[in-house]
Amino acid sequence: MPVEDRTLRALGLDVVPREHPLEYPGAWPRESGLLDGDRLLPLDRWAFEDRVPVISIGSNACPAQLRHKLAGSGVTSPLPMVRARVAGVGIGVSAHVSRMGYVANSPVATPGRVSELFVLWLDARQLTVIDASEGVPLPRGNFRRAWLPAPDVRVELPDGSTLPGAYAYVNRRGVLHDGTGTPRTHPGQRPLLTDLLATLPRLRALFGSTPEEFAARARADRALCEKGTRLFAEEGLVTTGGLERYTTSAGTGSADRPGT
Repeated sequence: MPVEDRTLRALGLDVVPREHPLEYPGAWPRESGLLDGDRLLPLDRWAFEDRVPVISIGSNACPAQLRHKLAGSGVTSPLPMVRARVAGVGIGVSAHVSRMGYVANSPVATPGRVSELFVLWLDARQLTVIDASEGVPLPRGNFRRAWLPAPDVRVELPDGSTLPGAYAYVNRRGVLHDGTGTPRTHPGQRPLLTDLLATLPRLRALFGSTPEEFAARARADRALCEKGTRLFAEEGLVTTGGLERYTTSAGTGSADRPGT
């Protein structure tokens, strides 16, 4: 019997959004798995007490993006990715332009609503790398790592068990709203950029008229990305995501869970 090919390429999970920004947030697995180098292997359990649980909202749920981030820092240890039902947290749109060439997902409070999201179980070295990629250690970084406790947020694992809470990267820049003050949902990179460029002449003047031009101009141009981020605020498009109250000192970089 042939052995199943579990490589990211064979599974259709090998595109890295940092290299292909219009593919952001990248492909998410259909089911839980253990990211081990270039393979996504089956998992035999859903919780890992010696690791830190982090809810993934955007490209951190893309195995190729995770591999790219970790390998770039010389971290190659396996990483469990568990698909979970998360009540109280959904996917919004970050109010900043990333130097990777896209406008990222951002967590928003969604009381009473359930989303299918991935929980990453990170060891200490992995957590340090992912924190750094989200700007957590920087005074003006885009995200803070915040502990979201139960029952405010309910994280249900595939076996029906629940967690006492989990971390998430909460945006310090705010999120984009839908015109009514409600955080807008992220429809995917191309539709999002197409809409923003069509409705914001000042954004077109900075980044061009197409998603392709936007991504090309934004990549690695810190000053231009900062102008785009300020423009969102100046145009009155920014609101809070509803999770800001959890960004305390306990959730801004320490691997220790509150109360431990």
